[in-house]
Formats: sequence, C-alpha cells, structure tokens
Amino acid sequence: MNIEGLDYNTQREHLVLPEYGREIQRMVDHAVGLPTREERQQCAETIVAVMERMVPHTGEPDFKHKLWDHLALMSNFQLDIDWPFDISQAAKITTKPEPMEYPMRDIPARHYGNMMHELFDKLKTMPEGPERDELARLTANHMKRCLFQWSHGSAADEKVISDIARFTDGVIQLDPATFTFEKINEREFVEKRKKKK
Repeated sequence: MNIEGLDYNTQREHLVLPEYGREIQRMVDHAVGLPTREERQQCAETIVAVMERMVPHTGEPDFKHKLWDHLALMSNFQLDIDWPFDISQAAKITTKPEPMEYPMRDIPARHYGNMMHELFDKLKTMPEGPERDELARLTANHMKRCLFQWSHGSAADEKVISDIARFTDGVIQLDPATFTFEKINEREFVEKRKKKK
C-alpha cells in the first residue's frame, strides 16, 4: 500500500548500520556527493565526531578506528578522502560468523539435561567410597531440583531414586529410608516462573 505523504521505514533504503540511524546515513551520502576532496574530508571528520557522541565510548583502544571503519561501510567505500586509518579490514565487520554446530545427542530424559547423563556415566565407573557417595548425593539433589522445575512442582523422592538407579545401570542404589534430600525452596521456582511470564 502506497499512500501519498506517508513515508514508512519498510519502503526506505536498507541501512548498512542501523544503530547510527537514517540521519547519519544521509550525512554520509551527502559527503560522498561533495565536489572537492577538502569538503569531503571536513564533512567526514564532522560525521565521525557526531558518531563518537552517539555511541558510548567503552574505553577500547581502537575506538576511533572502528568509527572510521563504520564510515567506510556506510559510504560503501565510495568516500574519496584521506583515511586516518587503514579501512581495508572494515568489510569484516558485517560478515556473519559461521553457525556453530549444536552437539546433538540422544538424551533419554531431557529434563535432566546432557550434563546429568555425563554424571551418570561417571558414577557407573567410580570406585566405591566417600567420593562416589558425595557425587551421588549431589546428583540426586540436582535431579530433584530438575524434576521440580520441569514438572511444575512434582518431584517425588521415589522417582529420583528410581531414575538414578536406572541411569547408572543399578550401580547407585539410594535407600529411601536413610537418604535425605535437601529442602527445595519452592518460592524460588515459583518466582522464576512468574518472571518468565
């Protein structure tokens, strides 16, 4: 729909660096069209000064260089001036990084997560002793928290004891009569859920 007098951003030319806005882009386009090199140079320095005021200075050592690289990008490398910095690497700013591969692994109980299944494998191979008992205690308590979080408050002790025995191939057998789980602060999970909404 094209209504006379209305100017929508969706109908305008795409901005190379939208964080500077359309006005800075217009200033850059104006600088490119100036007839003399001196005028272009002065205009470019003024534009960089304005850009410096717009973007918060984070104390990085090559901040000015970055601004001049941005100016080169916004002018599509058409601005014929004496660049105070080497702008040959400026195009790298806009290149997108390669997507990272997500480590896909078949997890039998996704609510416990991949790290918990690594702990189960470790518990299977550990020798008996206080170190394995402590790791089993920590693992069981974390499993209970995971269940509580993902099953909206239902985390039965029997379920955790059964799951840890199943995922460690029966190596870890917690006695429900003697094993005590840490107390879970239910308000903490309820508040987290409320914040997400």
